[in-house]
Amino acid sequence: MLQSTNNTNIAVKVCGMKYNATKVAALKPNYLGFIFYDGSPRNYTGPPSTIPSEIKKVGVFVNASFSFVKQISETHKLDVIQLHGEETVEYITDLTTSLPSHTDIWKVFSIKDSFNFELLKPFEPHVDAFLFDTKGEARGGNGVQFNWDVLEAYPSTKPFVLSGGIGIADLSEVKKLINSGLPVLAIDINSKFEIQPGRKDINLLKRFMQQLHIAARTKH
Repeated sequence: MLQSTNNTNIAVKVCGMKYNATKVAALKPNYLGFIFYDGSPRNYTGPPSTIPSEIKKVGVFVNASFSFVKQISETHKLDVIQLHGEETVEYITDLTTSLPSHTDIWKVFSIKDSFNFELLKPFEPHVDAFLFDTKGEARGGNGVQFNWDVLEAYPSTKPFVLSGGIGIADLSEVKKLINSGLPVLAIDINSKFEIQPGRKDINLLKRFMQQLHIAARTKH
């Protein structure tokens, strides 16, 4: 299950894995995300990826059936289920009872220039973290950021994952956020680190992760 947020050791999630997961895993991110949604160019249809057990596998789903999520979770030995659709509280509570107890649930909410945080309250008792992504045409992987100033009004202690168009040029702003006192669980990176959808630029990822960990240790 989730551990307490430690801003001196911020976690990294590399999402949209499709082609070179083994090479990305060698960089030792905390999470690798596999998208199981046929509307995405990063939809993963391959065999279970063999990665070190200390790296948690995240399965990304969009309005999927219980049976599909359960089947994929068992086949790929997922540690986290990330729900990126219009899943309800009832859906999540029912899903939780059908999954192993060690499986975490992350619920995604999309933001642009404003957000009603009251929408989170019904979900808080039933999820392990929220994930905030950019509202756009696609279900993630849009390559653009939302207005992070919106998060200054975040009213909860529930950990959240920051996603949405984060690139290496954003390290200074990421540093401010992880040192802000907000309960940031992880930084989620994807499209800004790709050679093509699903194939990551290993050297660029390595640079980002090294500099992020240095930034997280450096307080204002």
